[in-house]
Amino acid sequence: MNGANLSQHLHTRTDLALEARDLVRGATGREVSGVSEQQQTFPHGTVTVINIMDENAEKVMGKPRGTYITIEAPELKYKAPDVQQSVADVLAQHLKNLLQLTGQETVLIIGLGNRQATPDALGPSVVENTLITRHLFQHMPEAVENYQSVCAIAPGVLGITGIETAEIIRGVAEKVQPNVIIAVDALAAANISRLGTTIQIGNSGVTPGSGVNNQRSEISYQTMGIPVIAIGVPTVVDAALIAKTALETYAAKFSPGKQHPVYIKETLSDVLEPFQGSLIVTPREIDDLIQNAGRTISRGITLAVHQRIPEEELVSLMY
Repeated sequence: MNGANLSQHLHTRTDLALEARDLVRGATGREVSGVSEQQQTFPHGTVTVINIMDENAEKVMGKPRGTYITIEAPELKYKAPDVQQSVADVLAQHLKNLLQLTGQETVLIIGLGNRQATPDALGPSVVENTLITRHLFQHMPEAVENYQSVCAIAPGVLGITGIETAEIIRGVAEKVQPNVIIAVDALAAANISRLGTTIQIGNSGVTPGSGVNNQRSEISYQTMGIPVIAIGVPTVVDAALIAKTALETYAAKFSPGKQHPVYIKETLSDVLEPFQGSLIVTPREIDDLIQNAGRTISRGITLAVHQRIPEEELVSLMY
């Protein structure tokens, strides 16, 4: 892997629009034209809303145009009910704004990923904990009068099913006829501090596996014909990014003002050559991170879609 390829490799190994913006800003020293940003705080963290508004911004950021909402809550990695509730409430509010439901729609929730690989099991985990109601509208309509019609599926991955995930979703959507899809997936980050502590919501769809160099077919309005809202949490970091940060920190500490970028890239290329640039890292407590994030997201989705039901009633049905 030469220096140019490594540079491109490092730039693309994040699914977070927030990190993509930081990488571009750090490389160019200026703001990105066609990208707007707003930030606010809540008791347990911050929310950053990034809008990618034109074709040039798409190319520079490496992300489709759309709205990307990033919730950062460092305490989310702990089993703290008050933190999970706070983050879920924030997630629900922003998700409501994106969904714009009237009460008559059907929502299809897709749990992307491989339930047999813990870092990739976020989507299936969310599906398991989300309040599902679509079947009740046919069999017990009086019991769900004020609920939203919600159905869900965890379609697995190509290596297990032999079918592209997007093909499965299109088939289900053609039969179910949902008005909107909410796709939940594990993400790749550039910063290890964001593992299990950051949630991204976006309205531009999702390309499963893009952050770990295993890009599958896109799931978006263009491919599905209906709006697709993507929700994800970083669970892995590219080993090259960790090594790059360590080498740059070392160089800055012991050789101030001399970052030696060429030598850093060459060193990384030599070390990672046996893995062909595909080595990723996940923390040992990933089981807890998936559980905490999964429960928080499922709660946020449930609060966002079943808007006419008191929160206390929803919580009692979820857990």
